[in-house]
Amino acid sequence: MIFTELPLAGAFLIDLEPRRDDRGFFARSFCAREFGQHGLKTGIVQANLSQNVRKGTVRGMHYQRAPHAEVKIVRCVNGAIFDAIIDIRPESPTYLRWTSVELSRENRRMLYVPEGFAHGYQALTDDSEVLYLVTEFYSPQDEAAIRWNDPRFGIPWPIAEAILSPKDAVHPDFVP
Repeated sequence: MIFTELPLAGAFLIDLEPRRDDRGFFARSFCAREFGQHGLKTGIVQANLSQNVRKGTVRGMHYQRAPHAEVKIVRCVNGAIFDAIIDIRPESPTYLRWTSVELSRENRRMLYVPEGFAHGYQALTDDSEVLYLVTEFYSPQDEAAIRWNDPRFGIPWPIAEAILSPKDAVHPDFVP
């Protein structure tokens, strides 16, 4: 795997290193040793899959508060998504900054989202599927979110006509 540090402290883009032959390829998509060598958490406790029927679907910007703050390792296994993260750790040198990446079935990239980040994405294709590996069990009482289009961050979502769940449509703007 190839680990590329993103502009936000502790966030990484992870590319596979496929070994190809006439049958296709083989690639490791997770290795606790390699993640650990980059100082990344590896205690995966849950895997989640979300399917988005329609292009333009937005899910986010979600996070879990301490003591159940979680790391997410996100990969798009079908279709393509615009994936955005916001550093909401007050002690971080990149506090209140955001970045985005495109994850797709074709590029097979993964996004490592550290604890203390809000995460969300927009489906760029119909029938996209997103796989999340997480380091904490879902904790409803610690669930939190920021409005996907909070003007404080100005994230340029690529598809103007966003499709939102009723829950995601009413998340508040970020309050430090």
